[in-house]
Amino acid sequence: MNSYGDPSSSRGRAQIPGANGDPGTADAHARGDDARGNGWSPEGTAQGGRASVAPRGAGGRASVGGSASVPPPRGGVAGSASVGSASVGRVGAGRASVPVPGAPAAGRAGAGRASVPVSPAPGGAPAGRASVGVGSAGRASVGSAAVGGLAGRATVGRAGVAPVSGGGAGGPGGPGGPSGPGRGARGAGDPNKIARAKKRRRINMLIASFAIFIMLAGIGVVGFTYYSTTVVLPEQLPLPLSTTVYANDNKTVLAKLGDQNRQLVKIDEIPKHVQDAVAAAEDQSFYEHSGVDYKGIARAAWNNLSNGDKQGASTITQQYARNAYASLKDDTYARKVKEAILASKLSEDYTKAEIMEHYLNVIYFGRGAYGIEAAAQTYFGVPTKKLTVAQAAVLAALIKQPVASETHKGYDPADNPEDARSRWTYVLDGMAAKGWINAPNKPQRPTDAQYPKTLSPKAAGSAAFGVGTSRGNVINYVRDEMEQWELCTNSGAAGKIGCVDALREGGYRIQTTIDPKLQTAAENTAMRSKKNSELADQPKNLMAAVVSIEPKTGRVLAYYGGDSGVGFDYAGKNIDEKTGALTGGHPPGSSFKVYTLAAAIDAGISVKSHWDATPFKPSGYDQPVQNANRDVSQTCGKWCTLEYSTVQSYNVPFFHVTEKIKPSSVVDMAKKAGVSTLWTVDPPQAYDLAKNDSKDLAPKKFDNVIGYGQYPITVLDHANGLATLANNGRYNKAHFVMKVEKQDVDTGEWKVLKGEKLKSQPRIRADVAKEVTSVLKQIPAHNSRSLENGREAAGKTGTWEYDSKDNAHAWMVGYTPQIATAVWVGSKDSRRPQIKDKDGKDIGGSTLPGAIWQRYMNAALDGEGKESLPSVTGMGDQDAGNGTEPAPKPTPEQPEQPGQPNCDPLNIFCQQTPGNPGGPGNPGTPGNPPDTRPTVGPRARE
Repeated sequence: MNSYGDPSSSRGRAQIPGANGDPGTADAHARGDDARGNGWSPEGTAQGGRASVAPRGAGGRASVGGSASVPPPRGGVAGSASVGSASVGRVGAGRASVPVPGAPAAGRAGAGRASVPVSPAPGGAPAGRASVGVGSAGRASVGSAAVGGLAGRATVGRAGVAPVSGGGAGGPGGPGGPSGPGRGARGAGDPNKIARAKKRRRINMLIASFAIFIMLAGIGVVGFTYYSTTVVLPEQLPLPLSTTVYANDNKTVLAKLGDQNRQLVKIDEIPKHVQDAVAAAEDQSFYEHSGVDYKGIARAAWNNLSNGDKQGASTITQQYARNAYASLKDDTYARKVKEAILASKLSEDYTKAEIMEHYLNVIYFGRGAYGIEAAAQTYFGVPTKKLTVAQAAVLAALIKQPVASETHKGYDPADNPEDARSRWTYVLDGMAAKGWINAPNKPQRPTDAQYPKTLSPKAAGSAAFGVGTSRGNVINYVRDEMEQWELCTNSGAAGKIGCVDALREGGYRIQTTIDPKLQTAAENTAMRSKKNSELADQPKNLMAAVVSIEPKTGRVLAYYGGDSGVGFDYAGKNIDEKTGALTGGHPPGSSFKVYTLAAAIDAGISVKSHWDATPFKPSGYDQPVQNANRDVSQTCGKWCTLEYSTVQSYNVPFFHVTEKIKPSSVVDMAKKAGVSTLWTVDPPQAYDLAKNDSKDLAPKKFDNVIGYGQYPITVLDHANGLATLANNGRYNKAHFVMKVEKQDVDTGEWKVLKGEKLKSQPRIRADVAKEVTSVLKQIPAHNSRSLENGREAAGKTGTWEYDSKDNAHAWMVGYTPQIATAVWVGSKDSRRPQIKDKDGKDIGGSTLPGAIWQRYMNAALDGEGKESLPSVTGMGDQDAGNGTEPAPKPTPEQPEQPGQPNCDPLNIFCQQTPGNPGGPGNPGTPGNPPDTRPTVGPRARE
């Protein structure tokens, strides 16, 4: 982190006794600089004040950036010298007068001036001069420098020494003489004479060194004149702007992307009290100087050369220049000269308002926030235009040092509340002193009790910066869709900016389809770190994924595929870093039967058709096809309707159905519904269904076992397929972006670059989709997963085994007309693929995934109207199955109940009372969900 400002600032007076016992005085005000070297040196900056030191026996007068008085030496000369007055654009002949120590002289030494032009006007040749007066009747001119255009000249003037004897103001009759106010001079045999002389020499050398420094600075200006005339202004150097990704309300921030969290804000959106607070904190003379504080520079140079505190004199304009140009990041005196040149150039080409706007968009405020807009959002959760005076003062106080260093904790209220409040008071004091508050037509000063509370670092907006959050996976889809809209490239296409760079530096505002209410519901239900989630107290190897889609639009309303967007996405596709292979699918088990059922109905097979459900070993297969070890002879045996087999999740009938309609038909139906990718299992290989003909893939790659879900798909694809069924067969591509906006840097206005174009496609016949829904709506109640308030919903469970004893993947999927949701639970530990709950029991589709699906759907649909689902029609060929009708079983006569025939509830030929569908459609006993694990069929791999 970088920071601005030094750890301390102080103001005080020091008294140093002179030779005559009278105290001298020193006033000093030091303003520190920042850890970035914000000022003359990295240690800090100092400004202002006077320093007076009365050395023994010293005479004359020295002034550095101010004034200092020294009583004349015994028998010496009263004179004065002025060093370090600098001005831009003014020139004059300079002189330096050096007297002979102890010699009487009349008059006073000339006050010197150094004039250094920064931006010389064409044809002009401003000159700089420096004079050092130590007390002499004569004069010495040390350095007259003129700089103009690309050339300059420097001259070393005359040096004259007055006779030792003589009268005048400094002679015997003057103030320093025998009759003057000063003490008499000691004779040549004075034992302290040598010491005094050495002390004077040291002082003179120090002053001369400073004069030489000024001369060298002038030479430096000559060397950088060309640089100053060819400088590229910041307006031509666009700053990297962070991209903000919002939920569908265009307010809730999902993530901020970029190397720097920065958002552009124009000056007319920055309240005046915000600008004034920053000026009060960083540069109270901002509206008065021409970009460079030369007095401050002189004071800093003097202090540095005299081994005082390291000081600087950076104005707001200089700080902006340093942040806008990479070449000014080093901490050298050469950099300071460049910085001053740029600051002067900026002041010539920009108004104060424009400089303030640029500055407030680049400066760092801590917590990853660059610029005032990001800072306002990060610390207070409001835009800049809504900042109060109190809040503005907090942000302005941060600039000095927003993050902790080895010597100071910084001014973030969360880390250093005492110093942060003290600095806040300093800012308000500065605003009051300048009349920016507590003045007519100005805001009132906040009281101490009105010190504003900042957001905690965790709750701050910057906490969402980047993709390392549970919502970060959404950004991967945003990037893909931006490429589809040709806004950028993920593959390095010529003439296109990379999507990663575009999102990092382009300053986009992206509105996604994510519903913040539903996203929160998904996370609260499935995310382990959430205290009351379904996984909170479960074994640590368990992982869940949830995807929810709006059927009528294809908008992804909620997406949870893991806790970080830079980690593995358990709901979507991933690229294996080692092999480059596409990964991410999970075997869907019986939940895939929804597509097999649709394909069968589409092929003219009625859900009332009968199928043989008894286990058998197909020709060419190594193992028999089973029904998860359930004895179907106790139910429907060889005479099970397709409807009943779906509700009970029998596998054998679906093997027969797939064989009859061909596995390619199942693959094609899944493709129509929205499944984009299928994986084989041995070896694992992803196949893009859009780029391959279904007949080329099945049965060659996907055999009859596809009918009950051996081959992996993603949670996102599964949710998209269900959404198509929920929308009566009309497909909408699942998508995450509603619109992409980019800000006009000149006007600050946001313009829409691209927006979603909804295009619903009729892919599955409506009567087929409705018939599938009529069967699936019986399943939630069968598995004790009915929704609240009698809301009807279609659903299907699914489980895939790790081996004959343990499960590895469990699903529950389902929908209403408003929402389609797929839930998967598996293991994130490849060394521990088995999924067992905290009690050591196998996890099936109706258990943990069912609990997540049910809880999420209730939360998501809360307040939504209830819509009824269609009922079974039995359309199609009821004789299409391979079932064998059993002979009627004789039953003992029983007394009939009034209005109800005498029958056995398990007799599929028994006529049930209305509201209790029997026979093949009987969903079983609610509250006692059966083991729905599909058996790994012949040739199938775990």
